[in-house]
Amino acid sequence: MVSIRTLDAAEAWAAIPALADLLVEAVDAGASVSFMAPMEFGDAMAFWTEIAGSVAAGRRILVVAEQHNRLVGTVYLDLIPNPNQCHRAEIAMLIVALEVRRHGVGKRLMVAAEAAAAAAGRSLLTLGTRAGDKGERLYRSMGWVEFGRVPRYARSSSGKFEDTVFFYKELTGAKDLAAE
Repeated sequence: MVSIRTLDAAEAWAAIPALADLLVEAVDAGASVSFMAPMEFGDAMAFWTEIAGSVAAGRRILVVAEQHNRLVGTVYLDLIPNPNQCHRAEIAMLIVALEVRRHGVGKRLMVAAEAAAAAAGRSLLTLGTRAGDKGERLYRSMGWVEFGRVPRYARSSSGKFEDTVFFYKELTGAKDLAAE
């Protein structure tokens, strides 16, 4: 059984090696998550160290999926701190381990991320994904709305330029919506 939870700062620091393993696997398997293949473990460690630091500083929320005490998925939220944008957050780096894909783990991670965003007072979420990826279908099925496409926006892990689809989702019940 897969469990989903949000990590506090201490748990985020402790999870860095497992998160690095997950990122290396995803990039080397072709995921378009900001890195090029082959992914070096040290680079993945450095990346997740920065993310853990931002969790500790309250700038990000890190959600993970675990199965049999092993990390098998993650997604994080960038909490936008600007005074005129503190109602929103960006979803970043949804990763699911190869062996548990197509079992609803990604959807469960996204549901948890949306709930965490609402609890943090965020009412608007955005994200970008490679056009045609499975993530694009997932986000559409969860009520995310496409608001644009940019050709050749990012490179795949193999170096090929790829189009990116941008989505938004408004969350009902978030704290700032009640104040309107």
